[in-house]
Formats: sequence, C-alpha cells, structure tokens
Amino acid sequence: MIIRPVYDLLLLPEVSYYFKKDFFQGYESEPLETGTDILFLLLKQEKEEPLSIEDFHPIGVSARIEGSSDGETLQIRTCDRVDISDIEISDGQILASAAIRPEIKDLTEEEEKELFRQIRNALLKFVQTYQLGLWVRNFILQRKNINETVCALSDYLNLMAEDKYAILAEDSKKKRYELIREAISEFIEVAKVSEEARSAQKDDQEQLYREAALKKQIDYLQKELDDMHPENVSDVRKFENKIAKAGMNKEAKKEAQKVLNRMRQEGKESHEYGLLYDYLDFVTSLSWKTPRVSPIDLEKAEAILDEEHYGLKKVKERIIQQLAVMALNKKQYGSILLFVGAPGTGKTSIGQSIAKALGRKYVRISLGGIRDEAEIRGHRRTYIGAMPGRIMEGMKRSGVSNPVMVLDEVDKLVKDYGGDPASALLEVLDPEQNNTFTDHYMNVPYDLSNVLFVCTANTTDTIPEPLLNRMEVISFPGYTAVEKFQIARKHLFPKALTAMGIPKEKLALTDEALYKIIDEYTMEAGVRSLKKLLDTLCRTAAVKLVKKEDGDLTVTENNLSEYLGRKQMNHEHKLQDPQPGVVTGLAWTRGGGEILFIESKLTKGKGNLLITGQLGDVMKESVQIALSLVKSLYPEEARKLENQDLHIHVPAGAVPKDGPSAGITLVTALASLLTDKPADPDCAMTGEVSLRGNVMPIGGLPEKLMAAQRAGISRVFIPYENTEDLEDVADEVKDKLEIIPVKKVTDVLGRLL
Repeated sequence: MIIRPVYDLLLLPEVSYYFKKDFFQGYESEPLETGTDILFLLLKQEKEEPLSIEDFHPIGVSARIEGSSDGETLQIRTCDRVDISDIEISDGQILASAAIRPEIKDLTEEEEKELFRQIRNALLKFVQTYQLGLWVRNFILQRKNINETVCALSDYLNLMAEDKYAILAEDSKKKRYELIREAISEFIEVAKVSEEARSAQKDDQEQLYREAALKKQIDYLQKELDDMHPENVSDVRKFENKIAKAGMNKEAKKEAQKVLNRMRQEGKESHEYGLLYDYLDFVTSLSWKTPRVSPIDLEKAEAILDEEHYGLKKVKERIIQQLAVMALNKKQYGSILLFVGAPGTGKTSIGQSIAKALGRKYVRISLGGIRDEAEIRGHRRTYIGAMPGRIMEGMKRSGVSNPVMVLDEVDKLVKDYGGDPASALLEVLDPEQNNTFTDHYMNVPYDLSNVLFVCTANTTDTIPEPLLNRMEVISFPGYTAVEKFQIARKHLFPKALTAMGIPKEKLALTDEALYKIIDEYTMEAGVRSLKKLLDTLCRTAAVKLVKKEDGDLTVTENNLSEYLGRKQMNHEHKLQDPQPGVVTGLAWTRGGGEILFIESKLTKGKGNLLITGQLGDVMKESVQIALSLVKSLYPEEARKLENQDLHIHVPAGAVPKDGPSAGITLVTALASLLTDKPADPDCAMTGEVSLRGNVMPIGGLPEKLMAAQRAGISRVFIPYENTEDLEDVADEVKDKLEIIPVKKVTDVLGRLL
C-alpha cells in the first residue's frame, strides 16, 4: 500500500480522481500499477518535510489505482473513509494502520437520489439562466452522484481546508449531504451575484462605449461644421484651439484642459457654464510665451525722456542706468523703481515714457484705497463672483508677458480685516519669487519676471518696511517756476489747445501771463493744477472764439483775470516789518515747499506755556526741546519766563502741522524773543535740534529751498549733513540763495542775533 499525505483536497468515497505519476514521487513503496492500494492521509496544515504524527487528521481515505490512460496519468478511485492509527515516520517513510470507518446510513437510496436531482437541477438552471455554455451543462450531467458533483466543483466552491475535512469526517450521511448542499447553494448564489455584477458592468461599459462613440462622432461633425463656418465655431472647439496655441506651462495647460472637460460634460444648460467659460477666456487671453528680447537703444531712450519730460535730470540718469543694465544682461534685471514725489511731478507719465523707450506695452494699475488682499492675488473660484487680481488683469490687458507695469499710489494701500494687500505685493515685486506668481483665481503659476515694475508714491512713510526694502526709492523733487514755465510752454499749453480744438494761431499766451499763473494761481510741487488752469483758460477762450468777440486772442498779464478769475493762491512772502520773536522757517507739504512763520510772545502770567496752530506731537516735543535749550543758552534772559506766560503760535491754525524740521526755527524765535532782538527777515531756516544744541538733518530740502526763493528769501540756514542734498536742487534756485550749512544752533544765533 502506498501512503500519500495530502492537504486541502476534498476526498469522498466512490469518486474517481486523476493524478500525475510524479504526484506520488518519493512515496512509491509499491509499483504504480492497476490494483495497487493507496492510503491518503490528510494534513492539518500545509507543511514541508519533515512531518510529525501531530500533523495528521485522524481520518483518511483509502483508494485503488484503476488504470492509466496515457502512461503518465493515473485514474484512482476512492473506496472508504478510514480511521488512522499507529502512525510511524522513519527516514521519510510513513507507516500507519487503517480501519474502515462506518457510516451512519440515515438516508434512504430514494432520498439520496432526490437530493442529487435537486442539486443537479439547481446547477443546470443556473447554467441555463446565465448562458455559461454547453460544455458546462455536459460537465454537470456527467456526474453520477452527489460525491462526484461536489468533488468536481470543489475548486470553485468557497470551501477552506477545514470545511473539506469537516465534510469527510461527518459520519451521518444525511448531515454530510446537507453540508454539501449548503456549499453548492452558496456557490450558486455567489456565482449569480458575480454574473449579475459582470453583466451590469458589461452594460455600463457598453453604455460608456456608446457615449464615447457618439461624442467622437459629434466632435467630428462639429469639427466639419467649424471648418465650414469659422465664424460660428463652438465654444469648446474655440478653447481647444486657444489652449493649443497659448504656449502655457505644464500646470496651466493641465488645469485648462480639466476646466474644458468639465465645460464639455456639463453643456451650455449648466449653471456653471458661464464661470467655466470666463475662466478659460481669461487664461487663454494671457500671453504665456517667453518674449523675444529686443535690443535697447539708449540714445533713443534718452531722446524720448528728454522730449516728453523737462528737467528731472537725476531721475532720467537712474532710468538710463536701469536700461543699460537690462541691455547688457539681455533680460529684465535690477531693482524695482519707486518714484516718490508730490502729485503732478510726472511719476506716472514717466512710466509711459519708459515703455515707449523700450518698445513695450504700458499698463497702469491704481492701488490707492485697496484694502483686500484678493485685489492683488485674486479670488478663489469657489466664491460667487470670483475675479482675478489686478496684477493678472493688467497682464491680460497688455496682451504680452513683458509690459511696463506702473503700480500707482503704493503708499495708499490699506490694511484691515480683509487682509494686507501690501504683503501680497511682496511676491509680485520680489524677483526671486515672481517667476511662479500664483493668482488664486487662476490657481496656476505665472511668470512675472519679465515684467518691468515701476511703483509711485507721494511719501514712503506709509509703505511697510518689507515692501519698501524691495524697491529703490527715486525722489521726484518739485519743479521750479522756470521748469514749470518750460513744461507749460512745451507740453501743457499745446495739449490744451489741441484738446479744446483751438488752432494755435488763434490763441496766444504771453510769458508774463504764464509766470503769473504759476506764481499766483497755483501752489504745488507738480504741474497738475497748472494743467487744469491752462485747460480752463482754453475753454474760456473757446467761448470767446465761438461768439466771435475777437478774431485772435492774446492772454496777457493784465487780462488774465478775464480767463481765470481772481488769483487763487496767496503764498507767504518774507516779513516786511521784522520784530522780536518772529522767525521764518521752511516746511514740506504734499503740494511742495512753503515758508512757515514761528511767532512767540510774552504775556503777563505765571510762567505757563501756550501752544497754538494745530501742532502735532513731534512739533510739540520740538517746542519743549527748544525751550530747554534756550534757557540753557540764555539763563539771565530766561528769568523773564518765571512771571510771564509764553505763547507760541504757528499761523494758519486750521491746517494741521507736524514734522521734525522746525526745531532750529523755534530756538531762534525764542532766543529772539528773550533777547528782544529781531531776526533778519531775509533769512529762513530748517532743521531739527537736539538738547546738545546740534542741528539734525531733515528731508524735502529741494522743495523747501524753492519755497524760500519764491518768497523772496535771500539767505537760508540748513543742517550741515544735508549738504549733499544740494545736488538735487535746481541751479536757478541755488543761484538766487545764499545757503549756509550749520552744525550747531549757536552758528545760527551768532549770525542772526
């Protein structure tokens, strides 16, 4: 007898099996020929040699070789279930005793046949219902009893090795067949579910294939129609062409294709169709391609700047330097320029000139009053009414990827609960980051490194330090009267004539009248108000010409009031009657420079200090410093303050005043009052002071000196450390003033008192 261990094999009595001869290799204790007995021992778990007694189940199956069809395959038929005992394992050989295990025959032959018929009919019905093929039906019909059926299907049944052994080990024939029926029923139900799932999946796939085929056909027909009628091309087709030609980067193209697919799937009836259309229209309207580097002609650039802007020598020099660096590097390079100056000094218009000199598109974006970060970075598309930020909107308007973009009024950004737009500008203006600037609306990176950014501001005081550090400040000083005259004569007046439709030979403006407009009708560092006045003058002249009051008109100094009315500005002029305690100072305003009188007076009282004129905290502190300094310099004269009140006033009380440049003027006024010596009215001064008596540097020197020259002042004291700033002052102003740099307040007091 051959003893062969097996695992996970359903062996039942009176069933034919087929094994290859090599299945018994190593266990051939007898020749593998017809009539040889075989004992199958069932393993508890799959295990390689060596085996032990504990590895076997106590019940096995006896069998006999019935023949061989091809000499390699053995037909083996099982005989009985057997109880296994006295297992011995020696040198790989297995010896065991086996005794037939009796069955409990609690099922009649008729009942067994009926059960077999039910199982077979259920299987045949399943095969027929799901059309599994004729060979499956024949396979089932060839089985002669329940044992053969379940053993033939054992590889397909959901039975573990323990379940198969449990069927074999069951002594009750009725219970064993019940277990077999449950296994086959479970198999049928699982197969039904699987087949239904496959059928449903097949239906879904067929539906998808059909839809895909229909869509492909529709696309083909739509393409034919689009080619025949390009003016009526569909939205999807139009954006397909735009995306293909846009030259987008990988991320942008992927996002655009994603949105286009949604647009195609949802159709025009979808409520989101408009949003998807707007997005694709925006991103495909942008220029994504790297611009061709055009050669920069510095001589042409200089000529354009000189032609369109009078004066501004240092500003033009810095711009030419920037263009020269760009010409050498063949790309956008250098600092972000920040033009700082009073309104009307040409900050924005010079940006247009830079664009013209470079042959680039010009875009202007006003940032004044922006308080929401989304105005810079854009809104996310999940919000209703989402829009791109102003930066990307400007890029769309330009139609190129390398425009000259002027960011106007960066000093007027507002920080509140809506975010900090100034912080959002950091990425825009940082050359190390803006090559991957991501607008929230677009949600894809865009390269801003080819854009030449130019920023403008009236002052740097309100610009956050991190943002200011990314820019190079270029000051725009106010224009002198001569510069304003030249600007008006060469640019403003001819433009006003053209705008009003007046031939230049019909209206003449004398030089005296133009100077009078500049001196008596405007008070500004720039020329914006001057432009408005010349427009008003031309409009009034247009009325006269239409009424034909005169053939040709000439505006002179004497008839100027007929065109502009009475003069609108009253500039302060130097004192005509000097008196102790009154000194002329210089101040910077957003409209340019202005002279400022400091008035002081002693009145009967108890040593109180009264300050009027709407002075800010800085000037109030300057008053305290000046008073302490004067008391230390003039101890005897200061005794007057013990029984008298001191009143300090700065005229134009309705106008708030503040700033760190009135210290030297306050000291001189108080010293003049206490010593009873009037200061020279032809002198003016500017500078802050310390308790040590040092004169500290100030800002806005060019504007202040222009105001002094306009007011008729002949001598000006300035801080010594501001000497280098005189380079920014026009020669015509310096030629009319005696400018005296001083280090100590005593240097001023010694010359005036």
